[in-house]
Amino acid sequence: MTKLLAALIAGLFSAAVFAQATPATPATPATPAAAAASAKKDDKAAAKTEKKEEKAAAKDAKKDDKAAAKDAKKDAKAAKKDEKKS
Repeated sequence: MTKLLAALIAGLFSAAVFAQATPATPATPATPAAAAASAKKDDKAAAKTEKKEEKAAAKDAKKDDKAAAKDAKKDAKAAKKDEKKS
């Protein structure tokens, strides 16, 4: 009985020592992956900005086309009115 008790106590001490062992240092993540993610994020932002600029330019062009059509219609109406007077 004493041998069994001694074995259990020795097992507890060994388990306590094992639990207190310093853990291995964690591996550091690779930095190129972080750099690639950052570069991808920058590319995405640049593409988004470029798309906004293209959209704004298209909107301005459409606005200019509408104004030109309106002016042409106005000029045609004025010319027709002048023809009627003559």
